[in-house]
Amino acid sequence: MVNKKIQEEEQQLFQLYNRFPLVLDHGEGVYLYDTDGKKYLDFAAGIAVMSLGYQNKELEESLTEQIKKLCHTSNLFYHENGGAAAEALNRVSGMDHVFFTNSGTEAIEGALKTARKYAALKGNGRFEIIAMEDSFHGRSMGALSVTGTAAYREPFEPLIPGVRFARFNDLDSVKANITDKTCAILLEPLQGEGGIHPATQGFMEGIRALCDEQDILMICDEIQCGMGRTGNMFAWQEYGVRPDILTMAKAIGNGIPVGAFAVTEQVAAHSMKPGDHGTTYGGNPLACMAVKKVVEIFEKDKIVEHVREIAPYLTKRLDELVEETDCVTERRGKGLIQGIVVTKPAGEVINRAIEEGLLIISAKGNVLRFVPPLIIEKEHIDEMIEKLKHALL
Repeated sequence: MVNKKIQEEEQQLFQLYNRFPLVLDHGEGVYLYDTDGKKYLDFAAGIAVMSLGYQNKELEESLTEQIKKLCHTSNLFYHENGGAAAEALNRVSGMDHVFFTNSGTEAIEGALKTARKYAALKGNGRFEIIAMEDSFHGRSMGALSVTGTAAYREPFEPLIPGVRFARFNDLDSVKANITDKTCAILLEPLQGEGGIHPATQGFMEGIRALCDEQDILMICDEIQCGMGRTGNMFAWQEYGVRPDILTMAKAIGNGIPVGAFAVTEQVAAHSMKPGDHGTTYGGNPLACMAVKKVVEIFEKDKIVEHVREIAPYLTKRLDELVEETDCVTERRGKGLIQGIVVTKPAGEVINRAIEEGLLIISAKGNVLRFVPPLIIEKEHIDEMIEKLKHALL
């Protein structure tokens, strides 16, 4: 039955994904089930999306009620969820104003446009953006232009001009790329797709200082590492280094497609104006209900506090795996975004893990990536380690 479903899909869809041979049917808590009823412990969470896990009744009830009322209005009109969702997201992100998009990639597009418009209004002729090597920001032409992996960019060149790449966690490299045309510096406080690399405290502080000294905007991409995953609601908060523009998506909607970019009061007052940017579906009533309710659940259920309590146990078990297993050479990460470097092909290990009833994903550099729902407990970590050990044999 599974093979038939896969064959039917392959015949109809434009096949742009290297999918694993698995047809998922439903989820519950931190587990997923395929169409044959097999159970899988999910340490991928839809690529860091399903932070509250599956079938959260409180969220489902709110979304169901909203579907019965209104899903779309266009942004020519107000609706009752928009302001509440924006207030909630600004409160927990530490920013001042937010614009809702449909995805993380769209959030990056908005951030790039905002940075260039800010520079244009200054009249200083600046347009260049410094991004980081090994970064990942999305697959649209703008987001791809600032993604620091050549293999993603090269098939689609020429891309948007004016992008320079510096080495992550190397402040001298950033300084060497600054010119009198630089308008923004873009980075992930923790690189996810690029191999699970956290920024150092000195790097974050150094970039903030450079931006302040030279009137350059600092953009933090927290699409994957934000919304509680590192042990703070947003990763920048641990560093104490507030960006001028912050992008987010994934977990802010727990499966409902929604992204956002948020800005400081200064940037909002001196950049985009009505007509400069827009979206048909972004910030629709259903998406905003998801954001509003997800933030409410995070705060009520103390999700960030739970991450801080449970993450050291995941770190401990992964460190033990490094010590005990010859083919695991290193652990990297922070909070509940972790990675281990393996000497075996990551794809083979992931396939073996699926056979064992465990879902994990990879990252650059032969890294196995662990981004589970933030509601996991110690018993789920123990179960994951046992299944992973079998997959690594």
